[in-house]
Amino acid sequence: MVSSGGWFYWALLSAAFAALTAIFAKVGIQGVDSDLATLIRTAIIIVVLSAFVAYTGKWANPLELSPKTWLFLGLSGLATGASWVCYFRALKIGDASKVAPVDKLSLVLVAVFAFAFLGERPSLREWSGIAMVAGGVLLLAFKR
Repeated sequence: MVSSGGWFYWALLSAAFAALTAIFAKVGIQGVDSDLATLIRTAIIIVVLSAFVAYTGKWANPLELSPKTWLFLGLSGLATGASWVCYFRALKIGDASKVAPVDKLSLVLVAVFAFAFLGERPSLREWSGIAMVAGGVLLLAFKR
């Protein structure tokens, strides 16, 4: 079912923490501008990850990274920041139980972008699952 490497368990943990993110953020942004809340969250992430990298001995000189690595990590950081700003604004005005599923439309977009730009080729079974996710998002997002 799951290939070796442990990726599935890390992905499950990611999903659990992402779910908690939505709940904690929805409570935390009450009475606070969503952009300020995103900044506070980001600052906390920087502190925690800095401590983690230092503690685990994984620090390396970032100036030794290739320009391509810098470019794509930079683009990823910009996309993450834009995603977080949009997500927090959506949570500020919408229900977490509606915002989070629509946010997970990213799963469908990742599959399409990975197909178009990375040459990944999901199987028919995998595309069927991706289509079901898309259908579920639409079912949850649009009321009658």
